[in-house]
Amino acid sequence: MLILTAVLTTGALTLTACGSRDDDKGGSGGDSGNQTVVIGLDAPLTGDLSALGLGIKNSADLAVKIANKDKTVPGVTFQLKALDDQAQPSVGQQNATQFIQDKKVLGVVGPLNSGVSQSMQKPLNDASLTQVSPANTGTELTQGNNWKTGDKQRPFKTYFRTATTDAIQGAFAANYLYKNANIKDVYLIDDQKPYGAGLAASFKTTFTELGGKIVGTDHVNPDDRDFNSVVTKVKGSGAKAVYYGGEYPAGAPLSQQLKDSVKIPLMGGDGMYSADFISLNKKAEGDIATSVGKPVEELESAKKFIADYKTAGYKDAYEAYGGGTYDATWSIIEAVKAVVADNDGKLPDDARTKVLDAMSKVQFEGVTGPVSFDEYGDTTNTMMTAYQVTSGKWTSKLSEAVK
Repeated sequence: MLILTAVLTTGALTLTACGSRDDDKGGSGGDSGNQTVVIGLDAPLTGDLSALGLGIKNSADLAVKIANKDKTVPGVTFQLKALDDQAQPSVGQQNATQFIQDKKVLGVVGPLNSGVSQSMQKPLNDASLTQVSPANTGTELTQGNNWKTGDKQRPFKTYFRTATTDAIQGAFAANYLYKNANIKDVYLIDDQKPYGAGLAASFKTTFTELGGKIVGTDHVNPDDRDFNSVVTKVKGSGAKAVYYGGEYPAGAPLSQQLKDSVKIPLMGGDGMYSADFISLNKKAEGDIATSVGKPVEELESAKKFIADYKTAGYKDAYEAYGGGTYDATWSIIEAVKAVVADNDGKLPDDARTKVLDAMSKVQFEGVTGPVSFDEYGDTTNTMMTAYQVTSGKWTSKLSEAVK
């Protein structure tokens, strides 16, 4: 357990370099080899959540480029096939079909949204096509719908993730708000989407177990931007903070309108932890967010990733999921490496099945630290960090491994 006494700014959210979003539409190439392996990438590359999506795409692209440059898998050239899911489950399902039909695709990285992942899991599973998300936190994705009762059953053998679950993140957030921020009365709001609702539910369970009081609950439409009615309810509740299960496009205006009426902080999960939350919210100061892992800027293991990302010339920041995305992509590369090594340096005819089999044994030192997966496909790295907006920037306040 590590408590950070120094407040450190997160350069991930402000990193800039030359280039533009429009000039990086293609996949990654590399040194020519006699075999090509395509890694699919699914994320919202346009729309309200594109800041996070483009950070995911760029970080996967970087992993592919580095693998090709270093000839990580001799005789194999990796390519990235990036598709835009627009944060829509139906589009994500269509993208899954495209990946399945491309026989060179041996793994898929993404998506950002748990709801999108729900639409992709079964078709990818039926095709024995490995999927690794750097961002999904919905606990049911790996442990089944009955996980709350202790009946954990992995629903899809092809699904893995480098992000921790809502069960871990919600509990961490509740502990931080109750013990560290010393806030005992909270108004709970969620956006009714799988990610937001699951996170809010997990927060509520732990917060009330600690002795905290939920003074009111409400649901909002994630597409709305006028929250005056719910703000009125919050003001009359006596809440000392709002916990919001949702993402920054709605969370930012909710926070701003909240502070126009009552000056209390808004707290959310990793879907809030974006530079865009601050740019969209003139009154973000003091707001709190949790995110998976430890800030990559504080990790010795991430120094090369940060330098390589800057050198590559991506305009868009790697954002909250950059390190986790690089590790998710690299886990597929490591699985391919193992399969090729076991087959005399060539890809076998049943490469997808073999890559899937190899995933459970993948273990390496990644950008975010040691990377491996448990029996459910969940990451074994349960490090979480709490951030607060201070002087217009997200600053880390506390990092610890959640048990």
